[in-house]
Amino acid sequence: MDVLTAIKGRRSIRKYKDKPVEEEKLLKVLEAARLSPSARNRQDWKFIVVKDSETRRKLTEAIGQPFVGEAPIIIVSCGTEPEGVMKGGQPRYTVDLSIATAYMILEAYEQGLGTCWLGSYDEEKVKGVLGIPDSVRVVAITPLGYPDEEPAPRPRKELDEIVSYDKF
Repeated sequence: MDVLTAIKGRRSIRKYKDKPVEEEKLLKVLEAARLSPSARNRQDWKFIVVKDSETRRKLTEAIGQPFVGEAPIIIVSCGTEPEGVMKGGQPRYTVDLSIATAYMILEAYEQGLGTCWLGSYDEEKVKGVLGIPDSVRVVAITPLGYPDEEPAPRPRKELDEIVSYDKF
């Protein structure tokens, strides 16, 4: 599958089958994150793969979105050096982890798996469940599993609404 096909076909999945994810597929998803670009190639990140059912239950409560617990895996993307800021003023860790998580999500789709990017959660509760140090930031969370739904595409703005050339 080419990248644009994956981008067009991928959907946020909120219903998952009760079916385990094969280790080889999980490793391909994680490899996509490992290979993603990061500012100055620092790779200041940690990806927590949550498989244990009790930990997934507690994490789902901390997240506050019950559908997350349906997936057999939850991946938590963390920035390990949140103090770094790029010259343009953006925190490195948020940009780097956004790229890495997007790469994982696209590879998951390629593997026939579903994901749902979560940015709404109680970070302190998530850290408490997973033993994440105070100095580390949780940037994104995604359930990972086999989809049990096929959501329709969401509307997107036309290019001429979001693109300009040479000036704003």
